[in-house]
Amino acid sequence: MTHEKSSQLEVDALVLGAGVGGLCAAARLSHLGFRTLLVEAGERVGGRAGTEVIDGFHINTGAIAIEPGGVLEETFDLVGAPFDLRQPSPAASFRLSGKRVDVSRGGWGFLLNGLTKRAAGIMATMAEAKQGKLPDEDLTTQAWVAGFTGNETVHAIFRNLCAAIFAVNADELPARAFLTYFTQKGAFRRFGYCPRGTGGLFGELTTAIQRRGEVWLESPVEGIVVEDGRVRGARIRHGSDCIEVSARYVVSNLGPRATVALAGEQGFSPDYLQTMRKLIRPTANIAIHLASPEPLFDDPGIVTFGKTERLCNMANLSATCPELAPEGWHLYVAYAVPVPAMGDFDAEHESELALQDLRAEFANFDQARVLAIRVMRGDWPAQRTCAGFDMPQATPVAGLWNVGDGVKEYGEGGTQACAETARRVVEAIIAEDGRQHDH
Repeated sequence: MTHEKSSQLEVDALVLGAGVGGLCAAARLSHLGFRTLLVEAGERVGGRAGTEVIDGFHINTGAIAIEPGGVLEETFDLVGAPFDLRQPSPAASFRLSGKRVDVSRGGWGFLLNGLTKRAAGIMATMAEAKQGKLPDEDLTTQAWVAGFTGNETVHAIFRNLCAAIFAVNADELPARAFLTYFTQKGAFRRFGYCPRGTGGLFGELTTAIQRRGEVWLESPVEGIVVEDGRVRGARIRHGSDCIEVSARYVVSNLGPRATVALAGEQGFSPDYLQTMRKLIRPTANIAIHLASPEPLFDDPGIVTFGKTERLCNMANLSATCPELAPEGWHLYVAYAVPVPAMGDFDAEHESELALQDLRAEFANFDQARVLAIRVMRGDWPAQRTCAGFDMPQATPVAGLWNVGDGVKEYGEGGTQACAETARRVVEAIIAEDGRQHDH
């Protein structure tokens, strides 16, 4: 009979989950001199921004496009990790009725003016949003667009933009969140791919953490310890051992719901629990990874579609990073968002609708090879909550913080949003800690 071993470890900061938020938080804390331990239940880092290899193809587990020039790149620079990206040019285009529309120079105005006489009204409202004049929270993006035009192609474009960025449909996303992102945030004007896959990029943060701290893979969290209103650490399964890790600060990248479940609801205020149940709305998408001996399209970046059933956008990965595919193959990933994206749906049916869209868009699609179809939902969602419905990063438990895509700043999305939560949480920890740390 094998007896379970139990031991103890003391650190300054314990980070739970090696997704983008957890990696960025652990990298910053370790760099600042906190004794830091990052634990991850899976066998690789990156979470929904990781990479696995299938038959020689580098398949990303979620995020593919990484924005340079923001808080994410700042994190890499701070800790001395290489930020290895190649930027496609043009970065983005639209495909309307089988024809390519390049908006890299003309932008929104160029796109919409060719579709509706009401484009000026849409552009004026977006200009007002840039100055902070935003619609009420209960107005959906679909309803906002309908206030200007009934043009089906315009509605399809906005639906697919909501789907591509936020993994929701236009009738599910507040127009306030949509406009905040596209007028005040980065809005993916520039992005790049890592030639080793997204997980290869975030592996560089692991190396940076390990200069001063530790990273444990395949080490699930069994419980978060809370006493007298303050976090004391967590119980970690590490190999055959159950490690009692004591920590002054615990940063969770597991999502607010999982964090509460691991710590026990009794440690949280009724208001916090009620807010969490009201706000947290996980979103879903369907990623179709495919390879083709012949090009499906020539654009090196991401193409957003017009009128489709479910397909919203598609990335040409190997045009910019041929290392991601075996020689002679073109590697793509297409994204679709089910209806509804924040409720129950038939995954098989929704996936088939997306495949039908691909067949309709590309006459030579049948010669392509589908490598994997991944439905992101439930405990492995596209986003832990829809933009505009995020929880605060702080919790009622002293020393316990959340990072990641369940606690984003308003109207933000993607890996940049997760890195921003990490920066804010680390700043709050430094302010509370009151000690001088090495840089």
